[in-house]
Amino acid sequence: MTAADWITAVLLPLGALFALVGTVGLVRFPTLLGRMHAATKPDTVGLFLLLLGAAFQLPDLRSAAPLALVALFQAVTVPVLTQTLGRVAYSRGETDEEYLVTDELAEAVERARKDAE
Repeated sequence: MTAADWITAVLLPLGALFALVGTVGLVRFPTLLGRMHAATKPDTVGLFLLLLGAAFQLPDLRSAAPLALVALFQAVTVPVLTQTLGRVAYSRGETDEEYLVTDELAEAVERARKDAE
């Protein structure tokens, strides 16, 4: 067994574990914002670990370029998407405010509502 095989043997189960933790959090968290956090953070890290583990099995660096593109697109799109979804859910009143520790968007949403009227 080579060093690349050992690294892959560690990274793939670790990535799967992160994805499992994200899935459990998605089911267990009581609020929309908590579920969005559980669906994005551990799953993104899990995907990065899986891609890295797969990259160690490829013959050369050029073969790993598509995996790097997948990781890049994941890193760019997921935070933007969850930020947008969180703001839309908040502005529509679909978040449970009793679970919010600090409400940093209240003033901005109120100003936007006044500007719209």
